[in-house]
Amino acid sequence: MQKLVLMLFVLLLMLTGTTSVATAQSTNGKPRTIITTDGEVDDVDSFVRLLLYSNEFDIVGLVYSSSQWHYAGDGKGTLFTSEMPNTAERYGERQELRWPGTTWMQHYINQYAKVYDNLTKHAKGYPEPNYLQSLVRVGNIEFEGEMEKDTEGSDFIKTILLDDNASPVYLQIWGGTNTVARALKSIEAEYKGTPQWENVYRKVSDKAIIYAVLDQDATYQKYVAPNWPEVKVLYNSDQFWSFAYLWPKVVPTELQPYLSGKWFAENIKFNHGPLLEEYYLWGDGEQIAGDPEHTHGNMEEAKKYDRGQYDFISEGDSPAFFYLLDVGLRSMEDASYGGWGGRMVQSEQNPHRWEDGKHVTDYNTYTQKNDTTFPQTRWIDVLQNDFAARADWCVMSYKEANHPPVVKLNQPKDLVVKPGQKVNLNGSASDPDSNALSYRWWQYEEVDTYEGKVSIRNADKRKAAFTVPENAESGQTIHLILEVTDSGTPRLTRYQRVIATVAK
Repeated sequence: MQKLVLMLFVLLLMLTGTTSVATAQSTNGKPRTIITTDGEVDDVDSFVRLLLYSNEFDIVGLVYSSSQWHYAGDGKGTLFTSEMPNTAERYGERQELRWPGTTWMQHYINQYAKVYDNLTKHAKGYPEPNYLQSLVRVGNIEFEGEMEKDTEGSDFIKTILLDDNASPVYLQIWGGTNTVARALKSIEAEYKGTPQWENVYRKVSDKAIIYAVLDQDATYQKYVAPNWPEVKVLYNSDQFWSFAYLWPKVVPTELQPYLSGKWFAENIKFNHGPLLEEYYLWGDGEQIAGDPEHTHGNMEEAKKYDRGQYDFISEGDSPAFFYLLDVGLRSMEDASYGGWGGRMVQSEQNPHRWEDGKHVTDYNTYTQKNDTTFPQTRWIDVLQNDFAARADWCVMSYKEANHPPVVKLNQPKDLVVKPGQKVNLNGSASDPDSNALSYRWWQYEEVDTYEGKVSIRNADKRKAAFTVPENAESGQTIHLILEVTDSGTPRLTRYQRVIATVAK
């Protein structure tokens, strides 16, 4: 009977046109992704962390692109003024702007190659360095928003969007959207008005998923949105700040030690191999060639902003790939579920677009207020511990390092329940390092459509239970998270999620 009710709920969702972010995976079980980047300092630091997690997804493209903050110019002395009001006022007419070049990704892949063998001792699936080098392309870099010309980068993206692999391609926009926009425009120019157009339009719309951190040029609004309205978008405009330049203002004091110079010096920057030696931090004495505004390495500059030596600068784009990490939270099934890549809700104007913003908040347990960044901030400690473990993997043997627990449910992940019903929760976990494990079941209240709390009995045990409130209405959901943390160094955490749907 429960299965029948659940099937009816699924059918109802289909009939009402509810759109969810695609859940299909590539043939190797990992999400396919392309990274586009303008090379700002926080992009570089995001790229370093991405390489340590490159076994978790299927990287199929690494593309240089421009943004309102960085562009190369056309080499002809052409003057350009930004379309974005803040950078137009800040920079005026420019021939080029803070361009870091088109070789830095290759350099960092070379550094990754030096720790690659050690990383493979700890986990399967790390891509070979030569394979990553083969994915690097130069996209539309001449000016902010330039999308008039096909480039090797846009052509590369176009080819992947048109290939015969139907699994989604997550297009990470770390700078401007223009190279992706050019790929889409080239597809439209080739096929629109032909008998193949309807199928091509559907194929690309079903495959492409854009994860954008702000709009860093105008090409999404001016071209992609009106011409490809069914391309799915995950838009992060607020939550990323907890991992970006403004983190001291948005991260609770209790979590700031994980972003401090002491933490980075001990866990990341030193004694963790050549790749992490080149991770940028405040007061590290480093300077990116071509970017005069990368002054963070100057200790006198750091003092102006009340930063200590080796404090975290920014990884504002990292949530784009945090979203792709399968740690058991099921957030790739539906962006509104929340997870390491933040939490977004479906736009009322466009059902294919998912956004954060002022209306998407989690209760900040430190400030005891609803907070627009806390859907991302709440994971900082576990994310940083996980980063530290990956850093250890660069230099330590398997026996010396820590590895995450494996968590599973001994029950269905989706339940159909009734008001007043006692619901048993049953999970278990194993640890590859034989560490002790702690269990915690908790309710993700902000995600629930049931507006109330449930009392979880034996929440610190692998077997727990709760009673569905009598006032729960048909169709409402309650999300229960099983969080398992090991006792290793650093302590690592993984999850499972149970979603209970009420039926009367």
